[in-house]
Amino acid sequence: MSDARYLVTASPHLRSRDSTPTIMWSVVGSLMPVAAFAVYYFGPSALLVILASVVGAVGTEAAWGKKGAVRDGSAAITGILLGLCLPAGLPLWMAVLGGAFSIGFGKIVFGGLGQNIFNPALLGRAFLQAAFPVALTTWPAVENVPWWSLRGDNFALPLMGSRVDAVTTATPLGLMKFEQVTTPIRDLAFGTTAGSLGETGAVLILLCGGYLALNNYLNWRIPASIFLSVAAFTTVLHLIDGARYPTPQFMLLSGGLMLGAMYMATDMVTSPTTNRGSWIFGVGIGFLVVLIRLWGGLAEGVMYAILIMNALVPFINRATQPRVFGTTRAKAAA
Repeated sequence: MSDARYLVTASPHLRSRDSTPTIMWSVVGSLMPVAAFAVYYFGPSALLVILASVVGAVGTEAAWGKKGAVRDGSAAITGILLGLCLPAGLPLWMAVLGGAFSIGFGKIVFGGLGQNIFNPALLGRAFLQAAFPVALTTWPAVENVPWWSLRGDNFALPLMGSRVDAVTTATPLGLMKFEQVTTPIRDLAFGTTAGSLGETGAVLILLCGGYLALNNYLNWRIPASIFLSVAAFTTVLHLIDGARYPTPQFMLLSGGLMLGAMYMATDMVTSPTTNRGSWIFGVGIGFLVVLIRLWGGLAEGVMYAILIMNALVPFINRATQPRVFGTTRAKAAA
């Protein structure tokens, strides 16, 4: 009589309890405090923009994605991350369009989950940046504005001009780049600044991302290498000319670096599969972020830095594959 304990089946024989939906919905859960803080800080406009992005992403996944793909939570993550990359006053139809583009052109055209080359949320953000540059760089003021008031013309009709004269301001990176004015570190760390919904509360984002790292839902080497490279590069420049170049603390806590490093660069599909490759990937992102912020035409560079390094991931994986046990390096190369 056979014993089920001794039956040998096809590999893998060791299985983790963490499935793809488990990981994805855990990421969604970790983003809830970040989204809640954005709503607390920017008012109902923040909630509307995030929901619109999720509707665009999940709706597109449901309409053209693979059957049952919505249930794994990946489209919801894309929608939330895209919403956190947008200003609070953005018209909702733009957020829906961005979510649809993220899933349609950032994921489905490549074959679905696990096949895409670029981070879908950042691809959608890049599309909106190119299509509607004024709307994507109009930052509503956060001081002396009632919480319940809209931060812009969120309900503007598609392709129609805004009917609301919202009070706008500059982001810390914009003030630093174009006016040489630095923002206090405390304001950057705890989120009392203007910017996109996910540019506030750097400490909160770091804590939420740390939860994912502790559960091995992201490779900690990627954010660590990003932070170290940004800090090292900026420290050298600040020592050379402290009046011209900001401190490493400012560069680490300002803009979307925390959100990008913890949630977008660590995307399992679009990041390297090897630990050595993860270090290279992160250092490349950090270098490009500083390069674009200080010498590029834009105040922020996280989005383009990650997308550029996403394109290099196949080459990084190929160059950093470990040697197969029992073979020499020469034989492996042959």
